[in-house]
Amino acid sequence: GEVAGWERANWFVPKEMIGKVEAKYEYSWGRQNWFEFQKLEQQAIRESVGVYEMSSYAKIRVKGSDAMDYLQMICANDIDIEIGKLVYTQWLNHKGGIEADVTVSRIDNDDFLIVSGTMCLNRDMHWLRKNMPKNANCSLFDATSSEGCLAIMGPNSRDLIQSLTDTDMSNESFPFANVRNIEVGMANVRAHRITYVGELGWELYFPIEFSNYVADLIDSVGEKYSLRYCGMHTVDSCRIEKAYRHFGHDITDEDHVIDAGLGFAVKLQKTTSKFGKFIGYDAVEAKKTSGYEKRVMQFLLSNPELMLYHNEPILKNGDIVGYLTSGTYSHTLGGAVGLGYVTCLPNESHEDILNAEYSIEVEGVVEKAKASLKPMYDPLNKKIRN
Repeated sequence: GEVAGWERANWFVPKEMIGKVEAKYEYSWGRQNWFEFQKLEQQAIRESVGVYEMSSYAKIRVKGSDAMDYLQMICANDIDIEIGKLVYTQWLNHKGGIEADVTVSRIDNDDFLIVSGTMCLNRDMHWLRKNMPKNANCSLFDATSSEGCLAIMGPNSRDLIQSLTDTDMSNESFPFANVRNIEVGMANVRAHRITYVGELGWELYFPIEFSNYVADLIDSVGEKYSLRYCGMHTVDSCRIEKAYRHFGHDITDEDHVIDAGLGFAVKLQKTTSKFGKFIGYDAVEAKKTSGYEKRVMQFLLSNPELMLYHNEPILKNGDIVGYLTSGTYSHTLGGAVGLGYVTCLPNESHEDILNAEYSIEVEGVVEKAKASLKPMYDPLNKKIRN
């Protein structure tokens, strides 16, 4: 595949089938020719370990004595964190809509790294420049092409990485949402313990010129840990299983951060920036009083033979109340799964929402679906914090 000028692997022909199967799309509205290959990739991430490339993801460095205060104003989450920590956060507009969905890592006291989606680089840079106070003593620059990144995800990810480094990768020494500099062979690697697929794992960042070297090292020990190469179709499927939002599909500048179910990443009580409260503060405070207008829900079709993509109508007790914003096939949950917004009634409780009957219109046919306000896969986040 290709995104924003970057070539990215969407799926891989398994090693044992190279030469027997052509790595080429055979398009269909049903199960395409890569369906079973992607199943193997997804099983690897869930049951052993998978590796996928993230070099194309946007990377923005913010440096300077005012960097923390500046980002504290931009981000809804608390950015005043210790060196070596990272946070998941949104950037909001004055209506509470989501302008960006990113992670922010504190590399040094006055040095922060923002990681965002591949398509979001220019948009995010524009938002940062547009909202930078004239008297802010900080700078920002695009570091995307200076670093390669490989994500190692799955139950065996810790053991695989530990076999390549002397750094203690245990949960006690390297907990979730932490950043460490480690040595992998001759490469200096910055390891971020974070995930977009809902599994134990690390994103490994390194100078771009070390990309092939680090990849070869990982491959050299991969067989021992049942490593499999994974593409973006698998990443998308895993993140929808975990109900992780995707900017541009599930969250946009028109979706309030509270309606999107991301209130946990908003900190109204955080230390106020020298440049004032974070953008969107008043809209978030007002929403906490007025309540939801819509809710993001996860849906799993009862018929395991069907497929979902996005934009399929959502029916609640027989009435259309929204549309899917994301859809895929979940090999873990055993059926097609999707995310979508459902319009809320005034003062409607969680119990009332969940007690309704839900269905999805697929190719003109109304199909029964299970609905949840929480992720159907690992709702307590035990796997990612293991």
